Amino acid sequence: MGMSKHGRTNMNLALWTVQILLAALFAFAGGTKLVLPIEEMTRDVALPGWFLRFIGVAELAGGLGLVLPAITGIRPGLVPLAALGLVIIMIGAVVLSAEVHGPASALPALIAGLGASFVAYGRWSVLPHRASSTQTALRSA
Repeated sequence: MGMSKHGRTNMNLALWTVQILLAALFAFAGGTKLVLPIEEMTRDVALPGWFLRFIGVAELAGGLGLVLPAITGIRPGLVPLAALGLVIIMIGAVVLSAEVHGPASALPALIAGLGASFVAYGRWSVLPHRASSTQTALRSA
């Protein structure tokens, strides 16, 4: 049995809220990793600077991928894939944070990862975004 109209509206609102919050978080985190000096980023973490820059690009792209495909209606199926990519990044962040700074420091990454999991599952199975009418028309032409 499917969701009621009210249930679908509430789920859509919850998904959009988490998508927007995570998009802001990851755009900020990724952008920061792209502008901070490498020496500053590697001071507390024994990871190569190029790898931290790569993570920054991935976080920025993932953050944008949580909202832009759905807003534009162009390839909205990329939203759950962006969320899944962020889940993978957050798994690494949880492990690294717990290892370097202790288990309590991993909590923010864990929460972000759970939020990204919610978006990935919600937009993949429960309430996927649909392509815009322009995209649908182009595909049928």
